[in-house]
Amino acid sequence: MKKFEDFHLHKNTMKFIALNHFKAPTPIQEEVIPAMLRKKDVIGLSKTGTGKTHAYLIPLMELCDSSSNDVQAVITAPTRELAVQIFEKAKVMQEADPDLRVRLYVGGKDREKDLRQLNASQPHIAIGTPGRIRDLFLDEGALRLDKASVLIVDEADMTLEYGFLNEIDAFAGRMSEPLQMAAFSATMPEQLKPFLKKYMHHPQTFRTEEDARFNPDITHVLVPCYHHSYTEVIRSILPGFQPYVCLIFANTRETAHEIAEDLRSMKLPVTELHGDLESRRRKQAMKELAMGVNSYVVATDLAARGIDLDTVTHVISCGFPEDLEFYIHRAGRTARAGSTGICYALYRESDDAAIRSLMKQGIHFKHQRYRKDGWQNLHPYGQKRLKKDDEIEKQISMIMTKKNTKVKPGYKKKRAAEIERIHRKKKREFIRSKIKEEKLARYKESSREKKK
Repeated sequence: MKKFEDFHLHKNTMKFIALNHFKAPTPIQEEVIPAMLRKKDVIGLSKTGTGKTHAYLIPLMELCDSSSNDVQAVITAPTRELAVQIFEKAKVMQEADPDLRVRLYVGGKDREKDLRQLNASQPHIAIGTPGRIRDLFLDEGALRLDKASVLIVDEADMTLEYGFLNEIDAFAGRMSEPLQMAAFSATMPEQLKPFLKKYMHHPQTFRTEEDARFNPDITHVLVPCYHHSYTEVIRSILPGFQPYVCLIFANTRETAHEIAEDLRSMKLPVTELHGDLESRRRKQAMKELAMGVNSYVVATDLAARGIDLDTVTHVISCGFPEDLEFYIHRAGRTARAGSTGICYALYRESDDAAIRSLMKQGIHFKHQRYRKDGWQNLHPYGQKRLKKDDEIEKQISMIMTKKNTKVKPGYKKKRAAEIERIHRKKKREFIRSKIKEEKLARYKESSREKKK
């Protein structure tokens, strides 16, 4: 394994590494740092938590000249939350070198303040969202990127998905030549390749092979919803575990908000994160995540990209995303830093194809539900239920779909009581059948004894 000393870095760069308490480079850092120091174009394919941010910040610390007055490097991120996270990590560079200027440019900030600051001095490293950087450079002429020779595009696949590649394309072509570019992405969509080919010259591609589906420390549990909503199922399983941090994923912003509101009604500490939040609430959510004040985080996949929390002990996946790789990303948010974790996947009948596809890819699912007396193992997923179980599910289905002309107060409690009666009846029948079996066994045994 390489050491940071093997890269022959300057004093300030080593101080930056020391301030972050890094002992040795991660696999992606081991590959990217020397390539960027040789001024090579780089494509880094890695997921959150692999150390990719410092894989480019460390070489930037080495390459930037703080005695210059020019912008030397630009880092883009597709959302303001991701840009803020990068900026928070990059601010430590200024502790290592007080003359180095690192600044953040995103929507929701005081635009006039940015313009006044730029008129006074230019940053050495500009971090921000593509739209704001393009605006300050091309429309306002305040941010001078014409001499900047390094461009980092973080979360490139997400940048493509949000439609921001055109913004980057608008200013990348006016940056200094030759332009060194590094792009980091969890995946490599075909639509992204033409953009990278336009600006990169013989790029070196580095890929980290860490994959949550083969992580033995993650337990995957399928939890049936039957005819219940996601909020109802989450309520029912919460007594079954005590999380340090539970990350709950929803496929839509509306579902995320509904789940967050329901958890708040239970007086649980919740952080809500999705694209429908106002700027102020999104900032507050990011502060809560950074401080680790809440045990429950409800988010959509795109909003959660780049959130790096080592404290996630449980993940709840409300259904399955269209792109099943996102399920892998969801599950991979737990079992970090040598710990173990559990991913509960709440499913409906419509999720069958997704579940079978993931099973073929090597994911082993337990099949469980939670009742008052604890977690119960169900038949392995895909096996037919017993006829008795089918009859019970039919009875429960009739209760759940029964239409009332007038919804009376306490109807949910009455409905739950009806379902509880069905389960008690099944339990009594099961006990009676066992007693009959035991009586028959004793009778046969006594008959054999008499014959002797």
